[in-house]
Amino acid sequence: MTRFPSRLATLSALLLAASASSAATLRVTLSHDLDSARPSETVTVPWKEVNAALPGALIQRIVVKDAGGKAVPFQVTNVAPQAKDPQNVGAAYGELIFQHSFKAGEKSATYTVEKSDAIAPVFPQQTTARYIQERLDDFGWENDKLAHRTYGPALMAPAAPGSGKEVLQTSGLDLWFKRVPYPIVDRWYNKGHDHYHKDEGEGMDFYNVGKSRGAGGTGVWDGKALHVSANYAGWKVLANGPIRSIFELRYDSWDAAGTPVTEVKRFTVDAGHQLDRIDSTFEFKGPATLTVAVGLNKTPTDKGENGVVDVKRDKATGTLLQWIEQRSKGAFGTAVILPGAQDFTDDALNNLVLAQVKSGEPLRYYAGGAWSGAKEITTAAQWQSYVADFAKRAAHPVKVGLQTQP
Repeated sequence: MTRFPSRLATLSALLLAASASSAATLRVTLSHDLDSARPSETVTVPWKEVNAALPGALIQRIVVKDAGGKAVPFQVTNVAPQAKDPQNVGAAYGELIFQHSFKAGEKSATYTVEKSDAIAPVFPQQTTARYIQERLDDFGWENDKLAHRTYGPALMAPAAPGSGKEVLQTSGLDLWFKRVPYPIVDRWYNKGHDHYHKDEGEGMDFYNVGKSRGAGGTGVWDGKALHVSANYAGWKVLANGPIRSIFELRYDSWDAAGTPVTEVKRFTVDAGHQLDRIDSTFEFKGPATLTVAVGLNKTPTDKGENGVVDVKRDKATGTLLQWIEQRSKGAFGTAVILPGAQDFTDDALNNLVLAQVKSGEPLRYYAGGAWSGAKEITTAAQWQSYVADFAKRAAHPVKVGLQTQP
């Protein structure tokens, strides 16, 4: 008779413990030291920290909430797709990702990560990256602000007689200017070349790359000339939205004034940003360092547009910036931010910003653009302000604090 209440008490305690465990949350505190607004700051939390706070959490059954209790879009990266996970610790996962927009003067913000009985929704795709097999192995990527592409081996391969195939050898980076926030790369390739070079309501490709560096391509500078790679030779997608896309492009060895050099570029593309982060790793033997240049095309407009290019340089932040007025297709800006830049120079095709690199150590920079047709950045002053603010944000990253709460 006395054992039955004891069993009930034990069962009740177990249920309470289970309830407390299931109600645990991971508190994420964000802080920074700038006074300016910081829209679309991307927050990353290692999945191992999520699992430690919420054992057995499933990516389709969690929720990220702001301080007001509102659920926000999130993403979980997959770094080991073939991983086995018998302990259910998320062995395949890398990071939990979401965004916060700081208002001017807002120095901190708090979010919680919780388990959920409901299945998490599919969030709108704001960033994408993919190999474009249907168009001479271009590689295309975009966010809600801007689209890009660059070129693979098929484009530089010789054309068969009578084929009419385009031939171009360049490792420059292209810009596609958008009027709309939704993804357009697939749509424009589907429409075809003659269509996406016209504005049919969503924007258009009017940026000129040719053999230049385009908007953020690289090369090795020997003090007099720029030595550049051919088209990318390989690609790898590491994460593909909806908030952040990450991919790599590999460039085969080229001769940089007697030094063979290879390069791998890792692109990090975040929603809400006009500039992408690029980490370029050069491999070489012999010299302790090489001088690397990141460039912007001096003549980036279509024929007949009579583009007037205004160039600004700021050594303190490593910023190289252009604002271009066109005859009929609006104005646009391009920029490179290279922290730790040593100098600026030009060659026949490009404005260049220079930095020293060691073999195997990534060089981080930021590159992108903006178009007046998108109705967000419409003047040179606005573009200069945006880029200066972006450089400041890059130099003062948001700090992330984690705390498990029962």
